Formats: sequence, C-alpha cells, structure tokens
Amino acid sequence: MFNFTINATNGAARAGTLTLPHGAVHTPCFMPVGTQGTVRALAPLDLEAVGAEILLANTYHLHVRPGEDTVAALGGLHRFMAWPKPLLTDSGGFQIFSLEAFRRVDDDGVEFRSHVDGAVRRLTPERAVEIQWALGADVTMALDHVVSGTASRGEVEAALQRTGRWLARARQRLAELAVGAPERQTLWPVLQGGTYADLRQAAVHATLDAGAWTGIAVGGLAVGEPNHVMYAVLEGLEASLPRGVPRYLMGVGFPEDLLHALARGMDLFDCVAPTRNGRNGSAYTPDGPLNIRNAAHRQDPGPLDPTCDCETCRCYSRGYLRHLFVAEELLGLRLLSLHNVRFVVRLMNQARQRILDGTFDPWYREWVARYRARGES
Repeated sequence: MFNFTINATNGAARAGTLTLPHGAVHTPCFMPVGTQGTVRALAPLDLEAVGAEILLANTYHLHVRPGEDTVAALGGLHRFMAWPKPLLTDSGGFQIFSLEAFRRVDDDGVEFRSHVDGAVRRLTPERAVEIQWALGADVTMALDHVVSGTASRGEVEAALQRTGRWLARARQRLAELAVGAPERQTLWPVLQGGTYADLRQAAVHATLDAGAWTGIAVGGLAVGEPNHVMYAVLEGLEASLPRGVPRYLMGVGFPEDLLHALARGMDLFDCVAPTRNGRNGSAYTPDGPLNIRNAAHRQDPGPLDPTCDCETCRCYSRGYLRHLFVAEELLGLRLLSLHNVRFVVRLMNQARQRILDGTFDPWYREWVARYRARGES
C-alpha cells in the first residue's frame, strides 16, 4: 500500500498512479472537499459519476461535529459518508488560519473555541493523529501552523519551526497507533515557509532529514499572496522535492492555477472553489467562468459547455439553469456544483493525457490563454 509510480513526465509535469488501501488514484488529480463528511450539494453517487477518485474531509470540523467516536461507531468515515474510494483528511491546520478569531496557538498545540457550541477544544499534533486514526482515512496530514501569505518573515519562520516540531510528535503518535496495522493509514508532512524561498528550502531539508515519506504536501499558499508569487514559490521548490512520492498542493482549485501548478511539478490538489463557485452561480467553461444569472442566458438553449459530458451539460440549457438560480431553487446549486467538479476532473484527465503523450507544455499555455481571454463576472 501507499505506492506511487510515475508513469510519464513532460518537463516538470508528472503523470502517476498512487495506490492506497481503498483504491488507486491517477495523478494529476483534484480532490473535491467534503469538509464535514459531505461535498456540499453533491451525493457520493454524483461524485463517482463525475470521476472523482479521492475526497478530502476535515479533522477539526468532524471532531467538533459529530465527533470522531460517532464516526468510528458507525463504521469509520468511508462507511459514514458512503464513499468506498480513497479519503484524505486535513489535520485542522488550515483552521489555525481560517478561524483565527476563535483560536490561540502555543508550542504544544492550538486551543479552539468551537464555532458550533462555544466549547473549548484542544488540538495537539498527537490529538490530530488520534482523531484521524479514528476517522480511518487512507492519507492523514500532520498538524501544521498555517499563517497568512502576507505574514512577516518572523511570523513565517516561527510557524515553520513549530510545524517541524509538531511533525516529529505526529509521526511518533501514528507509529504507536499503527502497531499491528502498518498499512491502514499513512501520514504526510506539510511544508511551510510562506513566500520566502530560503525558508521553503529549509522546510524541505528538515522534512527529508526526518526520514522517508509516502507523500509530501505544500501548504501555506493560496492564503492571500498574489498568484504569481505562489507560482514562483512552486518553481523554486520543484527541484528540491523528492521525485518518487506524490506532491500535494493544498487549497488550490481554480482551473488556471491547477495547470500552472502542474507545470511546476505538483500532483494532487483540493479546494472548495468549484462547489462554492457553483453554488454562487459561477460555472467553469473553457472560455472562462460564466455567470449563469446574467440576463444574456435567459433564453439560451445551449449547454453550459458543449464539450462537457456531465449531467448538467447533457440535460439542461443555460436558460433553465438561469431560471433555477433566479427562482432560488436548490437544484441549481447541485447542477452547477456537479458541472464544476466534473470540469476540473476532466481538466486533470486531459492534462494527464497530454503529459503521457508529451504535449503538455504547449497545450497548457494555449488552454490558459483561452481561459483568460473571456469570462463573465
């Protein structure tokens, strides 16, 4: 288990196969986000239909509600959410950034005041591992300290050092839990370092010096820094990252960002953007995002994207979809979310094929140019 095979490369872009306890994942791959054990507006059968191979769920949110003990009592996260394929759980580290008003960080861990019931909850590197062990995901993440993309060097350096100390504790706790079940679950480290090239390199060296890993994540990007800065960080990291393990760029899901990251050596991605944008009426198309509420679509009989094979594009017109959003019908939220997830899954499949046949670079540059040229706000 936890094997990764690189099937082809084209420049820095890679096509691979990741073998996990609940199945194979073909990279490059986008992971829809099911924060609370559900991808909003979409059922597991929807996600299977659009070709999703792995989902992400969140440790902190499932710990707060319904609690990992409840999930475990109901058969673990796969059975709980009726998803038989691979799962990855975030550690709760992103909530250190996103729930800043509700938390206090120290060297031991982080204390949250629950946004649900106001109760104080303590999350340490060990506790994050224990929760994820109870949830039963294939891939788990070590607790990391995420700071803003505009944080000062001092803040970034302190968070980086803390993340390194937490990683050693997380790995030790998983080793204790996994005695007798070494192939049940794996732990991936998260590289921090903000937008500082030397700190990113320090994170890579310290993490690799700590031992071998079955995968490695790049965190602390797409948190407020300009896109071109994120691309520069990835470009600077690429040569230093281990070749034989999957590279997971956390929190990135806009189509052009995905392709730029692939061109810089990343393999796996997650983001709420496809479903969140869909629920807000924004649909991805090869010609840029389309705002389905625009009056221009009122009597449009065509699909969102004539090249797309999803249920939404096969069955419904732009005019009907606009009607659903204007009438505030829930079906509209599902149909645009479904389309957007299928769009990014197809994009990853197309990128994989281009890597396999050696034409990724010109294809991706042409694709991004077309996507940027048009689009509706």
